[in-house]
Amino acid sequence: MAIKGFVFDLDGVITDSAEYHYIAWKNLAAGLGIELDRAFNEQLKGISRMDSLNRILAYGNQSDMYDAAQKEALAQKKNDEYVKLIQQVTPADILPGISELFADLKAAGIRIALASASKNGPFILERLGLMAQVDTIVDPAELANGKPDPEIFLKAAEQLNLAPAECVGVEDAEAGIEAINRAGMFSVGVGTKEAMKDADYYVTSTQELKLSEILRRAS
Repeated sequence: MAIKGFVFDLDGVITDSAEYHYIAWKNLAAGLGIELDRAFNEQLKGISRMDSLNRILAYGNQSDMYDAAQKEALAQKKNDEYVKLIQQVTPADILPGISELFADLKAAGIRIALASASKNGPFILERLGLMAQVDTIVDPAELANGKPDPEIFLKAAEQLNLAPAECVGVEDAEAGIEAINRAGMFSVGVGTKEAMKDADYYVTSTQELKLSEILRRAS
């Protein structure tokens, strides 16, 4: 089946706003007396804001200390700081090779969707100057399940009016690769061989994402 759509994660694929997430979570956790490091932060990649908060509270043995409303307030506090941090994002923050890949996709008539757990996806795309090239964005607030559930990728295919088998999914998180595979799409991973072992095709950096090679492998 011919590939007619590409579905992209945001963090670590189009731009690396993961650093801003890390700073915001680290500061929130510090205020709760929980010390986060970069190794633990790897567990937060690709999952929702509330799932991230629950993992942090569990890590600090504070899971039972907050009710649902308090957790919502904590998640909102983290997001408020993150939104302030991403005000500084510019087109210079697009990861290497992505602008060229988007241009090649447009030239080939292949549609582009964003499937990110980040509710700030549209704002970041605007800051990067890529909004006009993206055909549709999945709203994570409308989803019942986060990655590794395939729901976000199935929704992206639906919004593109394509079958999942007509789409390629691009991710940098293990949970994201699992979600793409479960959705029935061809999975492209960006990362280490070990982390991306379940991807149909993987590269170590976005610079290596070439449309011709991805289409050859997906055919």
